[in-house]
Amino acid sequence: MPEEHFETGRTFYPRVDRRSQINVRSTRYSVPVAFIGRQVKVLLHSSELLVFADRKLIARHERLIAKDSCRLDLDHYLEVLIRKPGALPGSTALDQARQAGKFTPVHDAWWSRVREAHGDANGTRELIQVLLLHRTLAHEHVVAGIAAALQVGALSADVVAIEARNAAQADAQPSRNRTTSKPADRTVELPDDIVSLTHKKLTSLPPDTRPLPSVAAYDQLLRRSRPPQTGESS
Repeated sequence: MPEEHFETGRTFYPRVDRRSQINVRSTRYSVPVAFIGRQVKVLLHSSELLVFADRKLIARHERLIAKDSCRLDLDHYLEVLIRKPGALPGSTALDQARQAGKFTPVHDAWWSRVREAHGDANGTRELIQVLLLHRTLAHEHVVAGIAAALQVGALSADVVAIEARNAAQADAQPSRNRTTSKPADRTVELPDDIVSLTHKKLTSLPPDTRPLPSVAAYDQLLRRSRPPQTGESS
């Protein structure tokens, strides 16, 4: 057998449309929004599709068989969604991410709490910042970070990032109790009775009836005449 790799995939050169998708044999696949309007190289194999731009792999999808079907990767649209967060809840990309297990119930639980605390738009932007962590951290570490943030009622993407990196560092360190025959189980299960501290604060604390602070008392200082300085005419 030859030592050199022999490419068996079929090559296409489609152009990315305004929806950040390419059409290959009557099926559509997403690519990162940065490549809208550009021509890309596609290698179509029996079970997967690879997309290249400037000789770099920019997208990988499971091959679709049904005509007029589409495969969308939520990660490809995050730069647009952070500017238009209202488009996320009903998007096809989000629905497919849920079906694939990439957008878990833990994501949904944290998203619900953060929208309740910060509003739909700002809460969704916080979620997108969390989703961007998947580009640099393993999926299970990000999920562990979200779960840890939920347990303490922390509704900030920065806290999720810290907890996710802590989970990654914990996995990287050798454990005294870890054996080669039994891998570490990082499955995250959330109790049903988790209560967000932010939610509790918003719903349980009595209303603040104190008057707003005022600086009116200091206005009398503005009416006092300034004593003339040396050399100034009175």
